[in-house]
Amino acid sequence: MRPGILLLVFFRRHRHWLQLKGITSVIFKGKKDSYPQSVSQPYVDTRISEQDINMKVLQMIRHEGIKYSIPIVKYDRNGFKARPRQLILTQTAAYVVDDAKIKQRVLYTTLNGVSVSTLSDGIIIFHIASEDDKQKGDLIMQCDHLFEALTKLIVVANKQSAINVVQGSITFQMQAGKEGIVEFSSGQ
Repeated sequence: MRPGILLLVFFRRHRHWLQLKGITSVIFKGKKDSYPQSVSQPYVDTRISEQDINMKVLQMIRHEGIKYSIPIVKYDRNGFKARPRQLILTQTAAYVVDDAKIKQRVLYTTLNGVSVSTLSDGIIIFHIASEDDKQKGDLIMQCDHLFEALTKLIVVANKQSAINVVQGSITFQMQAGKEGIVEFSSGQ
């Protein structure tokens, strides 16, 4: 490959990352405590290679076009037990996957919003339409690259206004119309 073409490819990719960083800035600057430290962190195309996704899962979702994947910790709605998972974003849905199978599929059309706190945590809550009988309620998770993952989500899902940065507490829905609350406070 000629040096001029290589340089052009580099600048196109760099421009794409800068556009993503600009979207992140519009949503989080001055709203989330950990935002200033994230500015210098470069975004990557994905955090999990296809080789690290279960083959059976990959066969089921590959046709949707995998756009981004990242390791997460998913919290149970009752008891908040932490479970290691993968979050995989495709063109049409977000998938929560364990080592062997798809645990939850969230179509972007059923994603009512995404809440995060103002603090320096990595907690994300997907608010999912309760009309979807297959859903067990809202999805609570923790992500080490929150800004990157949420920016990729809003671009892929075309949900630019879906992110809510909330101070204090976030109400989430559980199965059968029950509600729970996640309260946030700064450590001493």
